[in-house]
Amino acid sequence: MLDEEREPGAGEYRARGDIIRQLVPGEVIAAVPEARSLAESEGHRLQFDFLDDESVLKMLRLRHLDESRMHIGGMKLGIPSALVLMGLFVYWGAYVQYWESSRSQVLYYAAAGTVVAFIVLLYAVFLSRHWGDRPRQKVRARAAAYRKIAHVAARNGADLPAFYPHYGPYPFAASFHADAEELELPDAADAR
Repeated sequence: MLDEEREPGAGEYRARGDIIRQLVPGEVIAAVPEARSLAESEGHRLQFDFLDDESVLKMLRLRHLDESRMHIGGMKLGIPSALVLMGLFVYWGAYVQYWESSRSQVLYYAAAGTVVAFIVLLYAVFLSRHWGDRPRQKVRARAAAYRKIAHVAARNGADLPAFYPHYGPYPFAASFHADAEELELPDAADAR
């Protein structure tokens, strides 16, 4: 059975590409003094216990849901946008620039500019809602810190799978907001 078709089991989470991965127990990370020290300092800063398996597993599952929502929203907005922009370009290349009068060309450029500005506005609204969501930023900040902790543990001798926790860093939109609410995992019935 493919990973996309099954639900993660106990101690498992979805990583990038919907691949199911096993959580590395906190004691493996805690066995490396540098990683333990970083986990404690980051835990204090981010109000999170990076050595508690249950909390980390929940955070990794929330991180995947956040990434999935971003991907789905991007596809819903990106595919129609690409088709509209391609249509504007093809119409311009095949008809407007050669056979339309100067006045009609100006009207076309004004309409095309308006459409492009509207698409850019849609992207700005979508991205600000998703990336600017404080509870999601809180999850991203914790996920980025956990990745850093895991990499410190791996560099200092911990037996971790390559690329654990199997997702990239968040170069932006990973600010910690202590006052933001904590996200909860959706019920299995709600997630479908």
